[in-house]
Amino acid sequence: MNAAAAQIGFDRFVSLEMAETALRVSAGMASLGELTALLDATHPGAAAKKKTRTVLNRLWLEPRSDLLDFTARGARLYRDAPNTSTAALTWGMALATYPFFGKVAEIVGRLTSLQGDCTSVEVHRRMAEIYGEREGTRRMTNMVLQSQANWGAIERLERGKRIVRRPAINLCGSSIAAWLVEACLRYASRALPVASIQSSPSIYPFVLGGSTPYFLSLSHALELRSDSAGNQVVGLAS
Repeated sequence: MNAAAAQIGFDRFVSLEMAETALRVSAGMASLGELTALLDATHPGAAAKKKTRTVLNRLWLEPRSDLLDFTARGARLYRDAPNTSTAALTWGMALATYPFFGKVAEIVGRLTSLQGDCTSVEVHRRMAEIYGEREGTRRMTNMVLQSQANWGAIERLERGKRIVRRPAINLCGSSIAAWLVEACLRYASRALPVASIQSSPSIYPFVLGGSTPYFLSLSHALELRSDSAGNQVVGLAS
């Protein structure tokens, strides 16, 4: 079993509205009171509200120490261009923060890459192979799928049995595209080939756009280099 099996973490449905409100707080564009009011309006129970707040805190308000700079740069991208893709920014934070979220995204991305759809049974089976056959795995996978659907990545049809990929958002080679690549690297914990980063299954809802080597070279957080076979790869700057 994967060592991260006991650290699922992303254990609540998080709507894009809630995520964006937390992002606005992180960017200094909203107050904690606004987030609290939204949680009060959408969560009837104290326990449910507390658990959702914990996920939102880890995403935007109280990130891990190794993600402090990454989170701050994501919030700054939003503050500088409020019309940018909130889904891309929230996806990147979830990917970097929660390996479980990343694994669901990766599996859905791979399964839907050819025909644009897959069954939820396939996703649950592959997650169980990694995290074990337990009720928590199934329930949390559903939470992630429900969140990804709300963020516009997929549609869940036939009472959730069928998953259909929605049209991808083109990031046009922007600073957000490079920041999202950084999220991929943090999730993968290794350098990735530049030639295939555009089609990385973990970011299936997005098209990076533009010239990949060019926009990656503009990011001070990333480093382009060649591997032992002479292929160009991108990694986190040391």
